[in-house]
Amino acid sequence: MKSAVETLNPTRVRLTVEVPFEELKDSLDAAYKKINQQVTVKGFRKGKIPARVIDQRFGRGAVLEEAVNDALPKFYTEAVNEAELNVLGQPEVDITELKDNETLNFTAEVDIRPAIEIPDYSGIEVEVDAVEVSDEDVDKAVEELRERFASTAPVERAAEDGDVVTIDLEAKVDGEVLEDGVASGVSYTIGSGELLEGIDDAVKGLEAGGEATFTSELKGGSAAGKASEVTVKVTQVAARELPSLDDDFAQLASEFDTLDELKADSRKRLENMKQYDQATQAQERVLEKLLELVEVPVPEKLLADEIQTRKHNLVNHQLGQMGLDLAKYLEIQGKTEEEFDAETKEQAEKGIKTQFVLDELVNKEKLNVNQEELTEHLMRRAQSSNMSPDQFAQAVVEGGQVPMLVGEVARGKALAVVVEASTVKDTNGEVVDLDDEDETAAAEAEQAEAEQTDAPAEKTEA
Repeated sequence: MKSAVETLNPTRVRLTVEVPFEELKDSLDAAYKKINQQVTVKGFRKGKIPARVIDQRFGRGAVLEEAVNDALPKFYTEAVNEAELNVLGQPEVDITELKDNETLNFTAEVDIRPAIEIPDYSGIEVEVDAVEVSDEDVDKAVEELRERFASTAPVERAAEDGDVVTIDLEAKVDGEVLEDGVASGVSYTIGSGELLEGIDDAVKGLEAGGEATFTSELKGGSAAGKASEVTVKVTQVAARELPSLDDDFAQLASEFDTLDELKADSRKRLENMKQYDQATQAQERVLEKLLELVEVPVPEKLLADEIQTRKHNLVNHQLGQMGLDLAKYLEIQGKTEEEFDAETKEQAEKGIKTQFVLDELVNKEKLNVNQEELTEHLMRRAQSSNMSPDQFAQAVVEGGQVPMLVGEVARGKALAVVVEASTVKDTNGEVVDLDDEDETAAAEAEQAEAEQTDAPAEKTEA
């Protein structure tokens, strides 16, 4: 086999491959064997039909077609490996010549990773937000914790902002009650914005037993997006009661004995979370500077595929779960379809460039991923996916996604190398030392978030 490579542009090549006919022997034998199993000829046992009979009865062309289909992937792969190409996606193959007992010639056009020259990045400088936690920040955090330990008690008065009301709902569209438009015993905090638009004004001022009707656009269900006439009946009004802000509250809501200790811990947690945000901000801004330094051509087909994937995931997964379509989403965002397409293209192009550059850095810096690093990354991905590590690991293995995870870790290490070589200053002009800070802060932030998620719901007094 002989092959040659023609560069069409920085991200696409054409392979020209010439295959002597004798190198098709294995594929021809396999073709005759396959056809033997698929056809019957009177006078011959199945699978024992001579090649000459198959040629006579079904045509040599059918055999050649089967043989070429079998052989092409192998010869294409050999040509790619011989030329040391880093190909992307599937090739466009064209058989230019096929002469029986003489030769097989074909061309294959395919996208490739562009050659990227990584410049000196040690001069990169970025500015990030300073880590500053005010007394007001601490007070707000403690107040949010206090809110989570609020209790409720029924009251005999009209409902007000902040009250928790128990309500029955009935939704009609075009005068007909929806099958999924009736709900009883729904608990709702006035002002939370968690139910239908207009419900706050409808229930405020109502006492237990009172009802009101209002018009609202339904967010989900069989009539999502349609205007509905909603009747709401209040069956109970309950006032929220906050615990006193004292040492007893600190003991109730935490492992600390005093309110001062609780506040000190809250300050530490806020600092850790801000340090994590600062480290993330540093990574994002260093990456932006790095991409500005590198010329990265993007394959057109790869970009088109990435844009399509992003739009598909948004429309069919994210928006679908919220009961929205693309038109409604764009209306909420205040964007035109042209603006959305432009933003999606920009994000897809940046994502591809980022992967190309960081992958090149992985090779240049000879970075490897060990088992411990892969396990830690898997644990974080499992947590963000709301899956147990075992469940996530099983899904990754079954889906053949282990190389993808390894790539994510390696690219993260490559970016860390660039961040470490860069100068990062905060808005106060102080140099920020990010060594190990981001990992510690991340762990602390994740723990704080987990504890907030596990906080008890409001206690209700009968």
